[in-house]
Amino acid sequence: MTGRARLKEAILRLFTWGAAALALAVLIYIIIFILVKGVPYLKPSLFSWHYTSENSSMTPAIIATLFTAALALAISVPLGVGAAIYLVEYAPRGHKAVGVIRVMAETLAGIPSIIYGLFGLLFFVTYLHWGFSILAGSLTLSIMILPLVLRQTEESLIAVPDIWREGSFGLGAGKLRTVFRVALPAAAPGILAGVILATGRIVGETAALIYTAGTVAQIPTSPMQSARTLSVHMYALSSEGLHINEGYATAVVLLVVVVLINAASARVAKRITNTKK
Repeated sequence: MTGRARLKEAILRLFTWGAAALALAVLIYIIIFILVKGVPYLKPSLFSWHYTSENSSMTPAIIATLFTAALALAISVPLGVGAAIYLVEYAPRGHKAVGVIRVMAETLAGIPSIIYGLFGLLFFVTYLHWGFSILAGSLTLSIMILPLVLRQTEESLIAVPDIWREGSFGLGAGKLRTVFRVALPAAAPGILAGVILATGRIVGETAALIYTAGTVAQIPTSPMQSARTLSVHMYALSSEGLHINEGYATAVVLLVVVVLINAASARVAKRITNTKK
């Protein structure tokens, strides 16, 4: 290796470690800032069953967040995984339609969330007359995260060696059995990583839900009811200017929810990997 090549390698290594250190420093700063600002204001009244202007309870928002996330994932994950299975396992490789679908999915993944919110407002809320509801918000979110789930699942399936499929065929297994007993289990950790990313985007989404799910601070008992998620609750408290400290406390709870979701998903992925071994 020449001196110039070594210099280039050292510069690239420096940039890589510098970018990683900067990202880690920003993350640590954000976490410390949220904890310092929010932890002192965590109190039992914030977890009351009903929201009032005095207690600013986030319990309805926590329940609405879980409800919305579960419904959005129940819609988008089967569609995204199924579409990816067709593109990788059944569609002819190199077909123009497959390339068009991939380009469209990547384009949809880059659209700002507020555009999805305006679409949900015009279609689900206004045209279908659903009003501001969890169902309208969940469907909007499912459309928003569908490209992410599809592309992540597709890349995970592509990473599975073809020799594994050929070995399954050689043992007499059919196409469907090979997909569900060989390809999908091998790609499960990558698929789960996509679901984790999608869940994080759902939990932290604000703009799309303000236009579709609304901001009613009540515990939802039906998908057709309006409700606010934790991120919308935090935005509402901050924008009103009357409960800034409670907004920071909500940010702490939102951070804890995201960490717990990621930890649980990572544990499931590890268990799946150990089961395969």
